[in-house]
Amino acid sequence: MAGRGMDAGRRQPAEGAGRQASRWAGALLFLLAACVPVADRRPPARRAAPSPPVSAGGAEDPRALRQCYADLGRQGASYQALPDRVMGGGCSAIGTVKLVRIGIPTTNLGAMRCRLAERFVAWTNEALQTAASAWLDSRVVKIESFGTYACRPVNNQAGNRLSEHGTSNAVDISAFVLASGRRITVLGDWNGPDENARNFLRAVHKAACRRFSVVLGPDANALHRDHLHFDMGRGSYCR
Repeated sequence: MAGRGMDAGRRQPAEGAGRQASRWAGALLFLLAACVPVADRRPPARRAAPSPPVSAGGAEDPRALRQCYADLGRQGASYQALPDRVMGGGCSAIGTVKLVRIGIPTTNLGAMRCRLAERFVAWTNEALQTAASAWLDSRVVKIESFGTYACRPVNNQAGNRLSEHGTSNAVDISAFVLASGRRITVLGDWNGPDENARNFLRAVHKAACRRFSVVLGPDANALHRDHLHFDMGRGSYCR
């Protein structure tokens, strides 16, 4: 390969030819090394296990619940454990908490399965302010949500399976209010004219995908054009 790169009509001293060959060999080794992927040294993203299934007796595993309470405490959250409730239509609020204080006031938060609540607190603490500072040069002072519990089928369409909202295992986020007074909405800013606002929303969406089981936004379907849906159901899906 080195010989083809030299002028066939020119004679060089043996020493010069050797140096030229060495250069070509070094370049070839560099190119080959560049083709070999380097292992990603970043720690793997933490994705919690889905919310544990409710037992036949209608209660969550007490050990899993105690561990979740401890994890919430480590996150610095103030919360209230709620009594278990079973409603009609397969809907329930088992092993749920009410988030009282998480560092950022959040509207409309009702009963949340404990693991969902813990992941939500982790998302606000670890990702939300970082993205706001990076893209919007401000801090988030309020999160607006569409709520948590709602006894209904997926996408509110009759015949669909029960939504994770029906077991208090999902939360929908619609907007963020900044310290500057600006309000960033999923509906108006996901595909809005401000590139920084678009990047902020995509950053918090991507961060959510590393923490929740299922994350849906405007790119998922028209039904999510105005909010980000987070849940801790079975499976893994980010769109």
